[in-house]
Amino acid sequence: MQYRTLGKTGIKVSPYCLGAMMFGGMGNPDHDDSIRIIHKALDAGINFIDTADRYSQGESEEIVGKALKGRRDNIVIATKVHGPMGDDPNQQGNSRRWIIREVEASLRRLQTDHIDLYQIHRPAPDTDIEETLSALTDLLRSGKVRAIGSSTFPASEIVEAQWVAERRGLARFRTEQPPYSILNRGIEREVLPICEKYGMGVLVWSPLAKGMLTGRYRKGQPLPDSLRVKYFGKQMSDESRLEAIEQLILVAEQAGLSLTHMAMAFTVAHPAVTSAILGPRTMAHLDDLLAGAEVVLSDETLDQIDQIVPPGTDIGIPDAAAYVPPSISQTSLRRRPTSERAVV
Repeated sequence: MQYRTLGKTGIKVSPYCLGAMMFGGMGNPDHDDSIRIIHKALDAGINFIDTADRYSQGESEEIVGKALKGRRDNIVIATKVHGPMGDDPNQQGNSRRWIIREVEASLRRLQTDHIDLYQIHRPAPDTDIEETLSALTDLLRSGKVRAIGSSTFPASEIVEAQWVAERRGLARFRTEQPPYSILNRGIEREVLPICEKYGMGVLVWSPLAKGMLTGRYRKGQPLPDSLRVKYFGKQMSDESRLEAIEQLILVAEQAGLSLTHMAMAFTVAHPAVTSAILGPRTMAHLDDLLAGAEVVLSDETLDQIDQIVPPGTDIGIPDAAAYVPPSISQTSLRRRPTSERAVV
């Protein structure tokens, strides 16, 4: 395993990061089996694990904490805060009040005295970024957090956070965690160049496009019975995506690769990407992903992929888990009141 530096932090991480979202009630509820999967990944050379308080309402963090007993010092732990953790309206978001409280809960669940990378899971338009960065700066100074990052932030908000940090003398985001796959290349336009400009590490999520790039989803064939289809049915049945997948399968076959291995190798080939997050639910999933860890794509293969999905573009329906800013999601911010629409 050839390790990479996480932005300008000096922290060395594996090009594959083990994502723990599927460990717990929302994926694999068997703690012992999940722990075996984590240990297999660590034994293969992966030293980077990403989770979040939100995943199975803290259960994922608990599993990671149990799995790392006796191995904590050699592993880089990343977790996140933002999503709701209860019915109380203040048990979520990016406020100082919530961040300072929730980091203690994550530390307890992870059974550690510090978090290597603490990330803000999504932007919060109702919270001043200075409020968020101020709280994170205090956590860094206290030693409870070693580095801070953002997740699924638009390029404009990444830049704003960097400017606020500089002007207010606060710690700045050192990493960004965006969605990225062959089918979701939109971040190549602005997010990845911005991250390179500010020396930010990038760990990308959903490199297999919610599993669509495993070869299980084919044009003209019934969709498999899966949780992804249950929650993301429209995206998984999108005709433009399925058509692209048929073409990508041919490219992979010409290169002598499985579609899964080609898709994973594609994400880590970009110079701005530090690590791609694997999201196995079973040992078989992990074994298949690890089998392609040494795959390096040729320029010819990358050129063929570019012909199918042009650089900087997203194919089909956007990822349902991606961040949609209020300017898009709220109708009132896109339309003048009826009384003001008349043209005189």
